[in-house]
Amino acid sequence: MGAKRKAIFLDRDGVLNRERGEHTWRLEDFEVLESVPETLAALQKAGWLLIVASNQSGIGLGLYGHAEVEVLHAYLHDRLAEKGVVLDAVYYCPHHPTNGRCLCRKPGSLLLEKAIARFGIDPAASVFIGDRERDAQAAVAAGVRPILVASNVLLKDVVDQNEILA
Repeated sequence: MGAKRKAIFLDRDGVLNRERGEHTWRLEDFEVLESVPETLAALQKAGWLLIVASNQSGIGLGLYGHAEVEVLHAYLHDRLAEKGVVLDAVYYCPHHPTNGRCLCRKPGSLLLEKAIARFGIDPAASVFIGDRERDAQAAVAAGVRPILVASNVLLKDVVDQNEILA
């Protein structure tokens, strides 16, 4: 078995795209934050796997469906591809807590654990950048270092301040 890989786990809303304070499922409301494509390109070039882990509870609420989420993710992939970035995986939980408990909704760690198993990731060498306490809790539960940030901060600044590329 080869060496374990390191990954950057990323929450979607508030880290990769603008957090609006409400569910985001329409393309016209989906704004990739400044510095995200360039920062992810630098991380990928440095050998980090790039994995998105997001709660999309609006599906469970019936506000939108998987198709709307996939449109946003296709747009995100296209924007990142302009800088040569390919996300290794995008995982999301479609459940809402009012419909019962699930294992995949953060602060649960199943989304991260799926990626860890699929890609042979070393959790101790990996980080999760998120803007909610539940992101940090999911990271800790999976053995990944959490980096909790304010919504809509520049990803480049987070990477620089935490010396991820150092």
